This record gives sequence, structure tokens and C-alpha cells, in this order.
Amino acid sequence: MAVYDTLGATYGATRKPDPRIAARITAALGEVGSVVNVGAGTGGYEPPTTVLAVEPSATMIAQRPAGAAPAVRAVAESLPLADASVEAALAVLTVHHWTDVEAGLSELLRVARRRIVLMTWDQSVTREFWLLREYFPEAAAFDDKRAIPVETIATRLGARVETVPVPHDCTDGFLAAYWRRPAAYLDPVVRAGASGLAQPGEEALRPGLARLRADLDSGAWQATHADLLTMAEYDGGYRLLVADL
Repeated sequence: MAVYDTLGATYGATRKPDPRIAARITAALGEVGSVVNVGAGTGGYEPPTTVLAVEPSATMIAQRPAGAAPAVRAVAESLPLADASVEAALAVLTVHHWTDVEAGLSELLRVARRRIVLMTWDQSVTREFWLLREYFPEAAAFDDKRAIPVETIATRLGARVETVPVPHDCTDGFLAAYWRRPAAYLDPVVRAGASGLAQPGEEALRPGLARLRADLDSGAWQATHADLLTMAEYDGGYRLLVADL
């Protein structure tokens, strides 16, 4: 069973593509005529030139909008495409779910003939995010085990690395999306939409949730993080890797 067969039921409600992040991904893809979206989920950040979406979870595929690119249940490690059959391969916040990262990266290199664009996060930066450092160290420890070092991916793909700052009003509810809206993390639907919070389990997060709720009620969070309340964007560790083939 794919991870998001169980975790992805409410994904469409909280994981709406953010237009500013979409613009960065579109710019990185450039003028390519055909794209395979690997680990496509519900189709966020999928350009109109997408010819195939590859997604292992039926739950996620069922939430794809009408008119989206055709989707097939398959995995990154075995893409149902011929060699060099698309101009570009796109993979957004998915590599940490792959069972064999080397095989998945090799498949991206095999099927794409011009460009690979991959979005992931740098765990050395993300683990210092206030939510993980102060309230959910269990979630940080979980991601320590599954995060793939950005340098490893960049070296394998021969990619350049770009920082993807998170807007203060980000519409895509990944883990650090609510860095300036801390009360959102008290919402179980929000937590369910971010695998780094959903997979450790509610029991593991319960003590941190109680501390966060208390700090918000008392004003302690606002006092400690007053600097964040004046910022328009934040570096949560998200990185875009772009490889020209």
C-alpha cells in the first residue's frame, strides 16, 4: 500500500499549489514540450505540457482535477516510459517517499532528455524550524531518518541548487508552510496534510501540541518569535534542484 493511500485522504483540502512556488518550478522547467510528473499526487505544480503523471496512490489519483494529465499507478523506481521519451522529468516533494532513491534518480535520468527539476528539503536547515526544534523533536527525528541529503541528489543529477523561500501566506500546506501562522498546526487536518507530522503519529506529537497551545494562549510564542511576524518569507530548507542534461 502506498503511503498516501492512508495519509492522503484530506490532501486536496490543505495542499493547494502556491502560485509563487509554481512560478519558480515553471521557470526551472523552461520551454519544454513534454513533462513526466513523478510522485504527482493530486497534480499540484503540474505544467500544461505534462504528458503523464506517475503516482503510486489510488487515493491521490482520485483527487486529481478534471482535465489533469493522464495518471498511472507506478513508482519512481520503475517508470513506465521509454528511454529519453520526455523532455523533462518533474518530482516535487516526493523523493523522501521512494524506497530506492538511487533507482529513482536513475529512472529520471533515463527517461528525460533535456532537464530534471526536483524539489526537496535540506534537513540540516529544516530541523532548525521553530516547530520542530521547540515543539516536535520527534518529527525532526523522523525526518532525520528519511530525508535525502541535497548534496547527494545534486551530485547524482549534476544539478544546481536554488532556495525556495516560503511565503508567509503560503497556500500549499507542507510542513513549514505555516511558519508565521502557528495556530494552524493545532488543526489535525493541517497536520494530516504534511507527512512529516502525520507519519510520526498523533500520540508522539501530543506533548508538543499541548506546549504550543499553551504558548499561543499565554503569548509566549509571539514574544519569542516576534521577528517572524514582520517577515514576508522564510527559508524553511526547501530546495529546487535543476539538472540540464
